[in-house]
Amino acid sequence: MLARAFGNGLCNRLSRETRTVGLVATGRQDRQASTEVVLKKTPLYDFHRAQGGKMVEFAGWSMPVQYKDSHINSHMHTRQHCSIFDVSHMLQTKVHGRDRVKFIESLIVGDIAELKDNQGTLSLFTNTKGGIMDDLIVTKTDQGYLYVVSNAGCADKDSAHMQARLQEFKAAGHDVDLEFMEESLIALQGPSMAQVLQKGVGDDLRKLTFMTSVLTPVFGIQGCRVTRCGYTGEDGVEISVPSEDVVSLTEKLLADGEVKLAGLGARDSLRLEAGLCLYGNDIDETTTPVEASLVWTIGKRRRQAQDFPGADIIVPQIKAKTLRKRVGLISAGPPVRQHTPILSSDGRVIGEVTSGCPSPCLKQNVAMGYVEAGFSKVGTSIQVEVRKKAVQAVVSKMPFVPTKYYMGQ
Repeated sequence: MLARAFGNGLCNRLSRETRTVGLVATGRQDRQASTEVVLKKTPLYDFHRAQGGKMVEFAGWSMPVQYKDSHINSHMHTRQHCSIFDVSHMLQTKVHGRDRVKFIESLIVGDIAELKDNQGTLSLFTNTKGGIMDDLIVTKTDQGYLYVVSNAGCADKDSAHMQARLQEFKAAGHDVDLEFMEESLIALQGPSMAQVLQKGVGDDLRKLTFMTSVLTPVFGIQGCRVTRCGYTGEDGVEISVPSEDVVSLTEKLLADGEVKLAGLGARDSLRLEAGLCLYGNDIDETTTPVEASLVWTIGKRRRQAQDFPGADIIVPQIKAKTLRKRVGLISAGPPVRQHTPILSSDGRVIGEVTSGCPSPCLKQNVAMGYVEAGFSKVGTSIQVEVRKKAVQAVVSKMPFVPTKYYMGQ
């Protein structure tokens, strides 16, 4: 659910969103583009600038791609210590009402009814053709609402989609309401996260396992929701915080020497090392959960009931398999870019890269993409076409770098 971006030439392109207006990472701005687009700013915008953040356009927002540290240093600091990412541009929604679970399950593939209080899950909005409209996290809180976080680039589409279904549910006499939240959202990610955050919360973080959530004051700031999750592959949390307090909270966290700020560039290479999809690159409305190797997001009860959008297409694919499949790739030579052709050993095009960059941890080029199903087995030797030359590659297991989610002691 994180930004595709660049840093010091490592991530090999700006996201399709960052290329839609003429903004560049130096902070200079094409005059014509500036008159056409007014970028939204998170409550941390001025703070980013003051800290040396290089701002770029992403999904209609002005966001930091990196700070004074190089992209590699920022990436490695997250892997070895912890970093703060501003994710306030993402859409946060509360779903209220007696029929809230039935409502959200009518839109997604996950089994929300089976979740325990304050437990969450990654899920997918799907359409009637089985395509993925967005990925999202749904948490079943014990405060009488569902807490939903979805992608910034899909915010308008997601909110319209939920509102349209809301009207249908209300017309049918169901009890459900939506609340689009104004709170900010920051992610604290890395192996020393718990050490840093424990100083500012009263709850024992050893009891807060991966994909669980708690309402708690954080460094004296009331009204915070701390969810143990994130998109770097490391142990981490996302903290929903009143927007008027987000700068103060960020400063309090940065006062610890373990913590640094990180931008979109590091976030993208971190999520790719962790084998995590970026919506709009690796999954979209032309991709089904089965093709994307995301069958695990579909609850067993939901598969049996086939009561989610596109189930008549998706469920048969689970048994029959699909013509193409998302895979990981490791290659030599120049890094591969999105849309790079994937070739068989005899030079036939068998697929396409959807994300790729050099891995700061592995010192190798990593990528993911879609190939014909017959070439999806781990260890299969293939080729990628870089600068009109065939480069050797191999289908690799993902994640490329082992994930370190905290599952409890």
